[in-house]
Amino acid sequence: MRALQAEGVKTIFGYPGGSIMPVYDALYDYTRGEKKCFDHILVRHEQAATHAAEGYARVSGEVGVALVTSGPGVTNTLTGIADAMLDSTPIVVIAGQVPISALGTDAFQEVDLVGVAQPISKWAYQIRHAEDIAWAVSRAFYIARTGRPGPVVLDFAKNAQTEEIDWEPMKCNFVRSYVPYPKLDMTAVREAAELINNAQKPLALVGQGVELGNAQAELMRFLEKADIPAGRTMLGLSALPSNHPLNVGMLGMHGNYAVNLKEQECDVLIAIGMRFSDRVTGNIKTYAKQAKVIHLDIDRSEIDKNVKTTVAVVADCKESLPALTELINKTSHQDWKDSFRELDEKERQKVIEPAIHPTSGQLLMGEVVNVVAEKSADDAVLVTDVGQNQLFATRYFKYHHNRSICTSGGLGTMGYGMPAAIGATFAAPNRQVCCFMGDGGFQMCIQELGTIMEQKSPVKMILLNNHYLGNVRQWQDMFWMRRKSFTKMLNPCYESIAQGYGIPYQAVTDRKDLAAAVEKMLSTDGPFILECAILEEDNVLPMTPPGMNVNEMMLEI
Repeated sequence: MRALQAEGVKTIFGYPGGSIMPVYDALYDYTRGEKKCFDHILVRHEQAATHAAEGYARVSGEVGVALVTSGPGVTNTLTGIADAMLDSTPIVVIAGQVPISALGTDAFQEVDLVGVAQPISKWAYQIRHAEDIAWAVSRAFYIARTGRPGPVVLDFAKNAQTEEIDWEPMKCNFVRSYVPYPKLDMTAVREAAELINNAQKPLALVGQGVELGNAQAELMRFLEKADIPAGRTMLGLSALPSNHPLNVGMLGMHGNYAVNLKEQECDVLIAIGMRFSDRVTGNIKTYAKQAKVIHLDIDRSEIDKNVKTTVAVVADCKESLPALTELINKTSHQDWKDSFRELDEKERQKVIEPAIHPTSGQLLMGEVVNVVAEKSADDAVLVTDVGQNQLFATRYFKYHHNRSICTSGGLGTMGYGMPAAIGATFAAPNRQVCCFMGDGGFQMCIQELGTIMEQKSPVKMILLNNHYLGNVRQWQDMFWMRRKSFTKMLNPCYESIAQGYGIPYQAVTDRKDLAAAVEKMLSTDGPFILECAILEEDNVLPMTPPGMNVNEMMLEI
């Protein structure tokens, strides 16, 4: 407890069990009375503890903490650990373990956690003796939060939890062979600046690395000086405000039409804190072959991994962006920016207006997202589950402040949304948290309604119910001859479930009732479930089919 105190921990998400019981017994005193310094949130499933810790970390900028027992307790966290690794989310998972005298005996609830967790974490370590605790905890937080952030796992042997030692605080600020912040190479910066200064059609691709580096202001100064249009990855959406004049939309398979096509036309491509995911690039063999590529990233392993770079600037973007801004010319690229407008208008007419302002038929996901976005606070946090709900929500929500989006990007984890939203409410108790879920993802984490009930966590849950695993159904319709193999869902009565948990609920089946229902949800203190009956065959567009070139984006099916 004192080691966690020393790292500034305020909130812990967890689930007790036999092998972590000594820690939970100590936690008792630190969550009440004069010693109180932590809030412990009892989740209903260990996977939810990791997702809640992720949501907390993504919105607060701090390290999220999950505390669980051994065996099935910690194996339940592995999905969240892998999710945090792929999305560079700093969490520390502390798990109980059998005593070292029982290791290797197949003792009750023994599992080789370090062996299992090493491939999906930044660091995994087994604490075998009490004298290792202060060092291991400080090192864990240092590794989790520095450089490219990520998950760290501590496997805590039960004997180490009960041994007694004199407390000696430790602070880790160095690990041999670990260089979290590479030294900025000014030669590379000068080469990048020369390419930008000679560019006629520059395009920036903004990723979550800008938010992880707290470099939003530096990004805007860079873009505005050189007048460079910028697309954003899904995880980088709130790194640049939606209404910024240089924002040209979301990248990727279901991103915006103009920016995806213009990636194949620009002469200089500037990637900032993003990893060239396959969902962004489409067919990698044809991606941006005409462009000189500048890649700014803190992680050297991302350089040339997917896309061959012309110039790599390996450093924290908080440092590299100002250095680059100093050397670039103040200029205007008005003709280049204007060339996006015709494509934007084409998407607006064919896709956006029909999606957010339909005049007949059943409710659509896009219009629900649009109404929530228009009526929610400017600093609202968007949390999504995974699937069509995620794609519609990220496309049509509005981002005005940094750290305003929580979604599972790299791993695509259904069941992420509700627990991540719980974590977000503890990270930012004064911000609205709007969580969009499909009926599939909602049922993967439905037990966390118990956590919301107990904590009175003010999550505004928007359930987009189309009685399908919608994204899989869309792919089956498009690429599998409409053979809907096990994607239709028979759903429960969500109103009865909400009533059982004592959570306010309203269903909307007619668009004339939508705006009033959203206003009621947002004005209600505490949690709320808004169930919207969605057209079963509502499809996410635009779409770049898998394996196709990024400029072969479809506006209609």
